Amino acid sequence: MSGKHGERGMVYRAAVAGRVVLAILGGYGVASLCTALLSLTLPLVRSEAVTLATLVSFAIMVAAVVYVFAARSLGRAVVGLGSLSLLLGGGLWLVNGFA
Repeated sequence: MSGKHGERGMVYRAAVAGRVVLAILGGYGVASLCTALLSLTLPLVRSEAVTLATLVSFAIMVAAVVYVFAARSLGRAVVGLGSLSLLLGGGLWLVNGFA
């Protein structure tokens, strides 16, 4: 394809591919950080806390994927998941510092 429509199609495909990669990698990162944080902070026996946190992580992964594709732009989705990752990582760092 050549011309304006071909270039626009390639930009659209690249944006969708970027969202797919962000949804997979970013969703996994957010879900794993949240699982680790919940595993350490839930007031349950350790094995039950890990099991519950793992079950919750599936819903978190789905929510992250939906968020990535609902965001107005790929940049906003990156900032949103990145901010959440920083908050969860900071919480995990604090919990490990006090453990």
